[in-house]
Amino acid sequence: MWVKICGITNVEDALCASHCGADALGFVFYPKSPRYITPQNAQKIVEKLPLHVEKVGLFVNASAEEINFTCKEAKMTLAQIHFDVDDAFLSALEVPYLRVIRAKQSEDVGCFENSLRLVDAFVESFGGEGKRVDKAWFEKRDNSKIILAGGLNPQNIEEMKPFGFYGVDVSSGVESAKGIKDREKIKLFIQRAKA
Repeated sequence: MWVKICGITNVEDALCASHCGADALGFVFYPKSPRYITPQNAQKIVEKLPLHVEKVGLFVNASAEEINFTCKEAKMTLAQIHFDVDDAFLSALEVPYLRVIRAKQSEDVGCFENSLRLVDAFVESFGGEGKRVDKAWFEKRDNSKIILAGGLNPQNIEEMKPFGFYGVDVSSGVESAKGIKDREKIKLFIQRAKA
């Protein structure tokens, strides 16, 4: 299972996550988030990471130009689009992107079902609140193109495995404080997700 550790704010957490086997690290370029990082600081971290680790920039209510500029400056390999956009917006992006569905009801899970997408629980603050999506929404459906986010932690990750998700994304579930990761939780989460 593909694993992304999101809300990286310092090099120690980034190196710990990549050393433990994370496939991707997320950097939050949304100034209202407690996990916000500047493109310059993200770039300093990215320079120390192994090449195979995907570097994902998370964006909320940003223009396509801002996203292109920030991804280039911070050396992101993927843009995570955490707000509603149209096809014209997406075609203006110069980086690969991942759409996010902020699910309010079971029907939302089926949006964009032919492409890889991230499904998170709807919260006003755009994530990082530890709120979970109802597991029942994923029953009897093909989840192979879904990266699940929201309310995951080392204690509940194993119960998500039977649903056949492409991957999982965790932030607050492996933290000791907002924006500060707990190394033991990261290690346990990745071990259990990939076991």
